Amino acid sequence: MTKLIRSHARVTMTGAMSCLLFFAAGCGPVAFQGQKAFAVTGNSAPAPATVEAPVRAKVAVSGNKITIDEKVQFAHDKATILEASFGLLNEVVKVIKDNTQIKKILVEGHASSEGDKNHNLKLSDERAHSVMDYLVAHGVPKDHLSAKGFGSSDPIADNNTEDGREKNRRVEFTIVDPPASGEAKK
Repeated sequence: MTKLIRSHARVTMTGAMSCLLFFAAGCGPVAFQGQKAFAVTGNSAPAPATVEAPVRAKVAVSGNKITIDEKVQFAHDKATILEASFGLLNEVVKVIKDNTQIKKILVEGHASSEGDKNHNLKLSDERAHSVMDYLVAHGVPKDHLSAKGFGSSDPIADNNTEDGREKNRRVEFTIVDPPASGEAKK
């Protein structure tokens, strides 16, 4: 048994030494078949090409709106903005600062029809003001902003489905000045 172990150790050590010698000599990769080493030749497969998806802006100016492709997230039944939305709102700040032609924006709060109508109106107004305060705290001039809650009065989806109600709970940014072409300045 001891003789077998020594023999195996010698073969393993011989194989390892051969491998090191081939690499040291610059002969390229080495493989083993049985106890004999042989060089591996040929071209290796090319690395797969990485295709980067175009980065789509989360925030953009479109007509009389500053559109966002995510929702502003709030604590349940409160006007407290969740940290998960800080990046989105920072992008809104950047878009407003980069578009100096925009002089006035209405931050709109909207709600689903679930619950008490007066509660939803008040909560949507508090949320709109909370977003406005965030934008001001991050460098948007206060006189460029106003905020108003609309409650459930302006749905964009069916309030009879959970998906529709979720879409109706939203914050929008309407550009008031300059007005969209064809609109009179308010």
